[in-house]
Amino acid sequence: IQEFTTQPTYMDFTILYTECITINDTDILLNYTFSSYYQHSPPVATVFILAYILIFFLCMVGNLLVCLIVLKNKQMRTVTNIFILNLAISDLLVGIFCLPITLADNLVTGWPFDEVTCKMSGLIQGASVSASVFTLVAIAVERFRCIVYPFQQKLTLRQAIITIAFIWALAIIIMCPSAVTLTVSHDAFHFMVDRDNATYPLYTCWEAWPDQSMRKIYTMVLFSHIYLAPVTLIVIMYTRIALKLFKSPASIRDAQAEDEGRRVYRRKIRVVNMLLIVALLFTVSWLPLWIIILLTDYGNMSSSQLNVIAVYIFPFAHWLAFFNSSINPIVYGYFNENFRRGFQAAFKFGLCLVEMPPQPTVAMAAGETYRRKGTWKRNRVFVDGRLENGSTQLNGRREFSRRSQHGVPAGSPAGK
Repeated sequence: IQEFTTQPTYMDFTILYTECITINDTDILLNYTFSSYYQHSPPVATVFILAYILIFFLCMVGNLLVCLIVLKNKQMRTVTNIFILNLAISDLLVGIFCLPITLADNLVTGWPFDEVTCKMSGLIQGASVSASVFTLVAIAVERFRCIVYPFQQKLTLRQAIITIAFIWALAIIIMCPSAVTLTVSHDAFHFMVDRDNATYPLYTCWEAWPDQSMRKIYTMVLFSHIYLAPVTLIVIMYTRIALKLFKSPASIRDAQAEDEGRRVYRRKIRVVNMLLIVALLFTVSWLPLWIIILLTDYGNMSSSQLNVIAVYIFPFAHWLAFFNSSINPIVYGYFNENFRRGFQAAFKFGLCLVEMPPQPTVAMAAGETYRRKGTWKRNRVFVDGRLENGSTQLNGRREFSRRSQHGVPAGSPAGK
């Protein structure tokens, strides 16, 4: 006895095949499922592929340039830029290990790789994303300390490197349960069928928890540690920074010439805009994916609803989350003059010639001031919204604030 039942799905097709066999006068019903090998039609698959290729290209080129600029220029090796370098490295790992594997998994019905790839990709993907998030928090904390509390002792490069090592250790530890439980299983009664009617066994990469409630608890732990808590900290830090920066423009304008006061004020507004954009991009990029993950574990959704999410919504949510890794270098280049000059040099002269233009020395700056105004003018230090007399030279370059001891001018976005 054979029964064929075709059910409409959001893939090309799914066929349920029921076969009744008799063994020792006992009837046994065997239910087989045949699904399309590819989850999407060619036009839809093409859109997904092009979208993923776009962010892969931006992620690789942009973050590689960020690494080159920081590593090849000594004046760029500040504490904040070391964090940015680590962020670029984690974003590169996201692009290398997350994007191709996620794209293939979203296009094909089953898991197209082996069990080692299942475990390692889960660990590397999760650790890379976690390290990227934790680094964003570290950058926010460092900026907060430099701007809101400028007289506190700053992090040294050695302390920054230790912090980065701690970030990666924490990222790996928090993803270890996922790597341990990830496994590849073979569904003996489910097959994939391609357009030539050739059949393939179906394998699935999934977290085999002893109890489903343990998976839900782990999902909530990841959500709180990789999204909710970091977003909360970033919002708090950047809000305090914005309030601090908005307090000083009036006093600056009263103490200086009007044109210089306007330049300072515009520079501070630019910093605030960058901080808000970084926080907003991170929050918006990762929010849809976390909503879907929580709905999948806690929403008690039907099989048809889960099918729609898996086939169409998950690929877009993944793409949006990975988009955050590719947009960060563009934010650096737009808001930070040092990175912008480095990008311009790289595109103009080639990657082997990425050198930062020389910074004007104090003597040059003072001489230019003398020629323009006919008198020598002492440099000032902007500290806590007030004007104070400061040193005219530090490390051979003109400095504008106490943060410049880390190589970051007062008006720049803390090196980012």
